[in-house]
Amino acid sequence: MAAPVTTPTAGRDDPRQADLTELGRAFRQVSRALSRIRGRDTHLAGTDLSHAQFELLAELLERGALPAGELAAAAQLSPGTVTQMLDALAESGHVERARSETDRRVVVAHLTPLGSAQIEAKREAWKGRWEQALEGFGARDLRAATKVLERLGEMFEQAPATDLGETPSDPLPEGPRTGRKPG
Repeated sequence: MAAPVTTPTAGRDDPRQADLTELGRAFRQVSRALSRIRGRDTHLAGTDLSHAQFELLAELLERGALPAGELAAAAQLSPGTVTQMLDALAESGHVERARSETDRRVVVAHLTPLGSAQIEAKREAWKGRWEQALEGFGARDLRAATKVLERLGEMFEQAPATDLGETPSDPLPEGPRTGRKPG
C-alpha cells in the first residue's frame, strides 16, 4: 500500500491543520513584506536611514554602547558590514566611536542625540500604523500572538540552514509545489 501523498489541500478536514496552514501563509506574507522593505533600502535618499542602519541604531539605543563585533552578532550581520555601516553612521552624525572605558583596546559605538532622535522619529511614524493594524485585538490575542512569534523565532534560530525552505514538508505552504525554492 502506497503512502498518502501530501497536497496543499491535505488537512482541510482537520481544523488545527487548516489554522496552521493559514498561519503559515500569513507568516510568509509578513516575511515577504519585510524583505520588500529591506529591498527598498537601495533607493533611499542620502539622509534616510536604511532598515539595517535603523536596526543597528535601535540596538545601540536599547543596549547602550557596543563594540562592532557585538553589534554585528546582535544584528546578524558580518563584522565588516557593520564596520562599514558604522563608518557611514559616524560620518552622518548618528553614532560616535570611542575607546571602551573598561578595555582601551576595544572601540565602542554609541548613539548621538541625532541618532536617538532619528530612532524616535521613525518609531513615532510607525506607531500609528502599528496601533491601527492591531486595532480590535484584545490583550489576550496580543499576548497569544507574541508567544507564537517568539516560538517561531526560536524555531528559525535553531533550524539548520539546509532545512529552511528546502524540504518537501515545508510548514509554510504556498500552493502546488513547483520544484523551486520559496522566495
